[in-house]
Amino acid sequence: MKLSARNQIKGKLISVEKGQTTGHVRIDIGNGVIIMASITNEAIDDLALKPGGDAVAVIKASDVMVGV
Repeated sequence: MKLSARNQIKGKLISVEKGQTTGHVRIDIGNGVIIMASITNEAIDDLALKPGGDAVAVIKASDVMVGV
């Protein structure tokens, strides 16, 4: 699949946790860096996400907020 988003980061799924309607997935992209995403349980099922599987974090945002 091709996407217009340029921020595509490959990694391994380290956890997939479903909630009531939304789940959290964590992707290890290497060097101790973990990306976490909140997605629907339906998307988790449709994509058959399981720990240990390959995944790509696609980041498309017009704003990035940073705080300290």
